[in-house]
Amino acid sequence: MKKRALYIINPASGIGRQKDIAKLIKNETDNSRLDIEIVFSEYPEHAFELSQNAAGKFDIVVAVGGDGTVNEVGRGLLHSDTALGLLPTGSGNGLARFLQMPFKINKSLDVIKHGNIKLIDVIKVNNYYSLNVAGIGFDAFISHQFAQKKRRGPLAYMQLISKEFPKYKSDHYQIEIDGEAIEIDAFLISFANSSQYGNNFHIAPQARIDDGLIDVCLIKDFPKYTAPALLISLVDQSIDKSKYDKIVKARKVKINHPLPLLGHVDGEPVNLGRKVDIEIMPLALKVVIPPIHLRQTSNILQPLMEMIPLGI
Repeated sequence: MKKRALYIINPASGIGRQKDIAKLIKNETDNSRLDIEIVFSEYPEHAFELSQNAAGKFDIVVAVGGDGTVNEVGRGLLHSDTALGLLPTGSGNGLARFLQMPFKINKSLDVIKHGNIKLIDVIKVNNYYSLNVAGIGFDAFISHQFAQKKRRGPLAYMQLISKEFPKYKSDHYQIEIDGEAIEIDAFLISFANSSQYGNNFHIAPQARIDDGLIDVCLIKDFPKYTAPALLISLVDQSIDKSKYDKIVKARKVKINHPLPLLGHVDGEPVNLGRKVDIEIMPLALKVVIPPIHLRQTSNILQPLMEMIPLGI
């Protein structure tokens, strides 16, 4: 019996790989195995609306874009029998990298045809949902700043970080983690479902996406001169060994703050207010993952290689 797949394309996502994506999808699809429809999102949250309407009507709904598109499409499929598929064409692709999705379009389409279905957790942050990583502090501040920029892509993101890092000051937080109260001066606090933000920067190296737990990553205030070492530890997956990092696995987290908090959810800026409630939603979403022979092995240079147009 043929499966039905809906492709939701975000034409504004990523670093210019969207131009002929619909044509590639049509040319690479085996019509004897898969009936497909292709739609384009036209405004913020449109991908969520399209996905929500498709839940239960299609076997797979595929997010064609970056982390923001994946978040919108995935939210529309929560607790449904329809699986989320990924065609990673964004600039970070955090969840796709964690799931070892291939980045060539034809191989990604093979995953949609031949992939396995996996149930994954989802993190709820107030009224928002994170499939990958959410947070407050410096990364949230950068997310809000980056949303105002016209230039996209990893290089523009790193330039913004380089500009803002010397000026950023850590904040004081009162946190309750599974009922235990702590206070901390933190540079950032991440709530990780998978191990990485995107672009192979790993904030929670031991995170599992189906363990029913949030990896709460508390990066303490640190001397600015230690930043290069911390950056390297994000890349080589050793941040959890730093004396400035504490990772706690939890089911529920509460934060009270005297001022409204800026946050990010899968890289997208959100306003969280003075009270933040974070909890895990175990196995709330079906995702199509690659079989062993199609898995993309981790490569530190991969994000830069993706910026070079190499066809499919």
